[in-house]
Amino acid sequence: MRALRFVASLGTWAGLAGAAFAGNWTDIQDAQLRSDIELLASAGLIDNIAMHWPLPWQGLKDSLETAGGLGTQPGYIQNVADRVLQQSASATQRDHLRTELFWDATGSPAVVRGYGALGRATLQSQVSMEYMWRDTTVHLSLGAQSVNKFDHQVFVPDGSYIAQRLGDTYIYAGYLQHWWGPGWISALPLSTNARPIPQIGISRVSTEAFESPWLSWLGPWHFEFFVGVLDGPRVAHNTIYDGLRFAFNPLPGLEIGVSRTDMMCGSGHPCKPIAGYFDPRNDPSHTDIVNDEGSIDIRYTGAFKGLNYSVYTQLLNEDTNPFVHSGTAHLYGASVWHGFDDVIGRLTVEYADSTASMNMFGGSAWHGAVYNNYSYIDGMRYRGRTLGFSLDSDSRLMTVQASLTDAAQRSFTLTYSRVRISDPLNSSGNVVTTSPVSYNLGQARFSLPLRFTGQNVRLDLEGRFQDDQPRPNRGSMATAEAALRIGL
Repeated sequence: MRALRFVASLGTWAGLAGAAFAGNWTDIQDAQLRSDIELLASAGLIDNIAMHWPLPWQGLKDSLETAGGLGTQPGYIQNVADRVLQQSASATQRDHLRTELFWDATGSPAVVRGYGALGRATLQSQVSMEYMWRDTTVHLSLGAQSVNKFDHQVFVPDGSYIAQRLGDTYIYAGYLQHWWGPGWISALPLSTNARPIPQIGISRVSTEAFESPWLSWLGPWHFEFFVGVLDGPRVAHNTIYDGLRFAFNPLPGLEIGVSRTDMMCGSGHPCKPIAGYFDPRNDPSHTDIVNDEGSIDIRYTGAFKGLNYSVYTQLLNEDTNPFVHSGTAHLYGASVWHGFDDVIGRLTVEYADSTASMNMFGGSAWHGAVYNNYSYIDGMRYRGRTLGFSLDSDSRLMTVQASLTDAAQRSFTLTYSRVRISDPLNSSGNVVTTSPVSYNLGQARFSLPLRFTGQNVRLDLEGRFQDDQPRPNRGSMATAEAALRIGL
């Protein structure tokens, strides 16, 4: 109760859900900014490196400032380009201290956590401060949250980092969020479902193509690698976790991304990170000492008769063989955008299935394979939440989402999902539910920018209704959530 009272008092002036400004990178909480960027990519105004979030502002800004043909685009796309450039200029302003207060409260946190989802706890709060020099950025976020049975940490530094630019790379350390994949509702290898882990990493700044004739065919490209520690309550304490991602744009409209994530070391496990990382064998005669996942993402964007569109897929392999005995989870989706005077609409249809198929494109089901591991009992999870797909192993999610945004950046989003969590044949378990359950979920969210005494304020209101709940709870449930950001 003492922790809860502390959160409630702090929540009167601040909040938690990740930073709303991110300095070197786009705001990973801003779904509308992502929609704007994808719309510009589908219009051919920027390159198609847009399947990992957050994106470095510098590469995005350079691509947009040198774009040709903007004057031939519809007015609403020109307005989007201006809006993104203005956000870029504001976010990367140097020698200026920025402060933000954030507060979030809900009766019950969302189970399905798509891109830009709100809080993970019933009450949470944070204050963030940031200062950018020419090559160095310090972002400090301090806050608190109500606890649950998986996460007992009241104090949260989520979003804090220090970044140093060295040539065309950022070297960073802190608590950064990552969303790897083209999905709007789900990302199989790494998403914002779980809290960010303490990490150090390196990320490319620009997306310019190689000048070498041997590699120039790759087109614009991006690279990122980080390594961190899975601290907190675990069977294997202080497990090392790393992520590697490479994305490239070889043809207009086509982006391909490959990534790998690993768990290694930790209490009770041999710690040979270099040997384990570069040893791909994993069979009964040679057991791998790391728990790894590999994924491939493909997205194609374009325009057709006034509609801008994106079609995409993501495949996540639990085993090292890429095609046979791969243990593959699947995600498929498509989005379309259309402008109506000063209003832009987006419609997304997406399906995710974490029940692994034995082979990449078929074969019998391999129940319980995704996110679980016989050696690392905790699996690919952090503080009670899956690092990737929010519904954990052996689950399916079919979603239709419609969003409207006007020139004042007021947005309204409706989402319907058919949810199936776990499977009777999943003997490895699922952290979301104690037994399999299926239900319908409806969500409505209104995001409203405000200005009071010259301050930037954004209010998010969301209502959710579902006709059943993850076990052991039962029955329908309606809940509301409110989040408030104040930029000083």
